[in-house]
Amino acid sequence: MTPFRSFDHVGITVADLDTAAAFFAGLGLEVEGRMFVEGEFLDTVCGIPGSRTEIVMLRPPGGGTGIELSSFVRPDHVPGSPSAMANELGLRNVCFEVTDLPAVVDRLAAEGYGLVGGVGEYENVWRMAYVRGPEGKVVALAELC
Repeated sequence: MTPFRSFDHVGITVADLDTAAAFFAGLGLEVEGRMFVEGEFLDTVCGIPGSRTEIVMLRPPGGGTGIELSSFVRPDHVPGSPSAMANELGLRNVCFEVTDLPAVVDRLAAEGYGLVGGVGEYENVWRMAYVRGPEGKVVALAELC
């Protein structure tokens, strides 16, 4: 028997917590909570003594796998590669299924978040696009055809 129970959340470290939270809320996620975390627990888990972070937890309406946005107060955050492409090692994107993919892409473009490439269609079943969100974070948006 596996000890795995569920997929709870994906953690994303950001510099601008408010902008990132607004972006994901704009996709339809709901803020579950916002708080500062510090002390022995955080030091132990992340392996950074004396750390302090502010987090925002967002989940889809009705629950499910969440996005935990974290912005470190100390130590200072270390910039990643905001222009990383899909072949760069590491976590490259999180994917959300949406309705009316073209409308979502257009709305995000109007907010300054452009496509990484284009909108692709797989065997008349699935449409997908990568959008580069705040701080270069890539969000995949997918829709059943």
